[in-house]
Order: sequence, then structure tokens, then C-alpha cells
Amino acid sequence: MNQKEFQHLYWRAGFGVNPKFFGKEHKDKDNVVDALFKNSNTITQLELDLYYLDGVNPMDIKKYPSLAKEIREKNRQKYLELNYNWIERLMFPKELLRERMTLFWANHFVCRDTNPLYAKQYNNTLRTFALGDFRAFVKAISQEAAMLRYLNGKQNRKQKPNENFARELMELFTLGEGHYSEKDIKESARAFTGYKHDYKGNFEFRARQHDEGSKLFFRRIGNFSGDDIIDIILENKQCAKFISDKIYRYFVNPKPNKKHIEAMTNVFFKDYNIENLMRYVFTSDWFYAEENIGAKIKSPIDFLVGMANTIPVKFERERDLIKIQKLLGQTLLNPPNVAGWKGDKAWIDANTIMVRLKLASVLFNNAMISLKKHGDFNDNFREKYFKRNKDKLPFKTLPDWEAFLDNFKLVETENLKDYIIQGNINKGTEDYLKTLNKKSKQDYCIQLMSLPEYQMC
Repeated sequence: MNQKEFQHLYWRAGFGVNPKFFGKEHKDKDNVVDALFKNSNTITQLELDLYYLDGVNPMDIKKYPSLAKEIREKNRQKYLELNYNWIERLMFPKELLRERMTLFWANHFVCRDTNPLYAKQYNNTLRTFALGDFRAFVKAISQEAAMLRYLNGKQNRKQKPNENFARELMELFTLGEGHYSEKDIKESARAFTGYKHDYKGNFEFRARQHDEGSKLFFRRIGNFSGDDIIDIILENKQCAKFISDKIYRYFVNPKPNKKHIEAMTNVFFKDYNIENLMRYVFTSDWFYAEENIGAKIKSPIDFLVGMANTIPVKFERERDLIKIQKLLGQTLLNPPNVAGWKGDKAWIDANTIMVRLKLASVLFNNAMISLKKHGDFNDNFREKYFKRNKDKLPFKTLPDWEAFLDNFKLVETENLKDYIIQGNINKGTEDYLKTLNKKSKQDYCIQLMSLPEYQMC
């Protein structure tokens, strides 16, 4: 494994890597991949102090309006804090691959809940099963308080089944559109009746609200439970293919390769073990093929976290992290709909590309934006951050340049592009780079991060 392949792996399995961490021991691909999984064996739960909920029960909230108002206000603050905590975890992960997988699954098992208790619990469930048994994973998701609220599972009763979760279970979570019938949706919805949760987010089963009658699902008849429905779905190889296709597009290349996806499907269908599937992908020679390196447009989170991985940075105002996510078009915990973010080319439009091209200067170069006469940056951004106080900086950051210089001390400034940019650089950009002053490694790094090519990984 060479430096380029090593960087490629760490951009897909993580959020980039510094040259300081590439040594002789990293020449063997199997050893490098094995270390990634070994370092992600443990599970560090995302924590959030919800002290104000101690001893509170639903009756108290109904009885005391002032208490209900206080809890709502604190919930809003804690929900934002959960976002900060997750971003910080991604920037400084203990279990790198597990955190990358958690981010992936968050845009697969899409869910949105503004209750910080349920949102935290859901996020940690994603983290717990991120590299484990997909069968157990789906079953756990079906019983999560956040998902029960998001897709109306609590309203799913035998007298009036709600089909929302049953539909998305097959369309978005396991099989893909066109691999089930409306009859299958209706019958499987009956199997998930009686699901609920308590105030603390613990799953509860209401036997009286569960439909005990026989269901006809995928040409099979039985008194199926929700878990039975999931088991039957996973017997269909289409489920393994659907997940393999999605993982390929996310971790390998947005353009699918049928041969490689078929091979992944065969691996995954054996036991639905996520770790085995990912290990197969990362150890395959085709994963490191030239056409796959630099083939992905970075998501806003990849873009932001990747920059912070290269130049460690602290935000003096945590709310600035929310602002940046909104400007880039991806706010964690707040997906646009149940299908999640489309990704790939949808990440880039006329506004977001200008934010991306300026963000490195904003965060690392005295937090100032260079605005030219012809408006190469959108006017709304200028108005939002400079109208009230022209001298006020949009973001207050503390870049750790000492750490950056230490990580890149063995890299000549003129060779920095080989470590910052993934994939090919076009001739026009190469010619432009030749004109730049390379006396300052810091300045040159910022300039590289401001290139269109830096949007790729």
C-alpha cells in the first residue's frame, strides 16, 4: 500500500489522514485494514447531560405548564449541544471507522426527533450496530423511540394500522422501490401494531393493540410479529444487494459497478455481518483503482471535518458550527426528509460552491472573507455577517498551526498538494499552483483547500 492508497482508504473509512501517520508498518494493506477494525471494536457512547429530566414524569409536565415550558427551552439547547458533541466526535474520534459508519447509517435509517433524549439514544443505537449484525440492527431501529415517533409507529394499532414505517422499511431501509406490493405494506403494518415507548424512550409492546390475526406477506401466511417480517425480508437476496449498492456508492464510487456490487452482495447475504462486508470492500484491489480515488464529492460534513483533520481548529462559539452546516447544506440531526440527503452532485450548487471555496480562508486565515468587486461570493452571506458590524468576524476560531506543522514537517511545501488533494488536478489548476508563493506552508495549505479539486475525495 502506497501513500496515495493509504490516504484514499482513510478518506473513505474516516475523514482524511496526515502523512505523519504513514510509515513502513502501513505498507501491508491487510494489516492497515485490520487495524482500522481493531480500533473500532469498542463503542464509546455519545453523552449528553439531561440532568433536568431526572425525576420528571409525563403527569408532572401536564400538571405544571411552567415546568413544561422550562423543559422545552432546555430541550432546544440540549438538541443543539448534541449536534456540537457529534461534530466534535467526528473531528476527534476514538473509533474512527465506527464513527464513519455511524454517519453513513444516519443517512440510511433516516430519522429526525427534536427531543434530545430520544435523538441521543437513536444516535447511539446507530453507533452500537454500525459494524455489527444488520438483522439485529433493523430490529433495534424498528423499536427506537425516535423512529416510532418519526414514522408514526405509536399510532399503529390493530383497529387502524399505520403504514408509514412498513412502507419505508422496505422502500428505504431494506429492499428498494419496486420489490414489494401495496398488499405487502398493508399486511406488514399489521405485524408492527402495538409498538410504543415510555417517557424515557424504552421500548414497550402493547399486546392489546397488536393484531394477532394471520398475515399474508411475500406469499407466506402466519401470525407474524414485526421481527418476523424483518426476518422474511432479509431472506430475500435483494436486501443484501440493496445495502451493498448503497455502501458501494457511498464508500467506493457514486457510479455503480455491477460486478463489484454483486460480489459484495454474495458476501453480505451469507450472514448480514456489516464488518465482514466492509472488510471485503477495503481489502479488495478494485477499491484502490485509479477511477475510485478522488471520485466522490465531499459531503458538507466530510468537507468540514476533513479540513479540521488537516488543521486542528477550535470554535470559540459552538453555534458557529450550526451556521456553517446550514451554509453548506447539511445540518446533522436535521435531514430534509425520510429519504435523507441525496448526496453526490446535489451537494453543490451556485451558493454552496462559493461557501466551500471561501471556507478555508474564513476558518484559518484570521477568519476573514476576501470579497472581490465582481461578487465572487454571494451577497446574502455578506449581508448576514457584515451588515450590523463591519469589523465583526463571522467565525471565531483557534487553528492549531503547531500541530499542522508537526504533522507535515517531513513534507516539502511544494509537495503539499499530493497530501491535501485526492485524485487528479487539471492542467489549469496545475499552472495556477505554479504561480503561488510557497514560502508559507500554512498559506499554501489554505490555498489548496480553496481549490475546486479539494471538493473531491
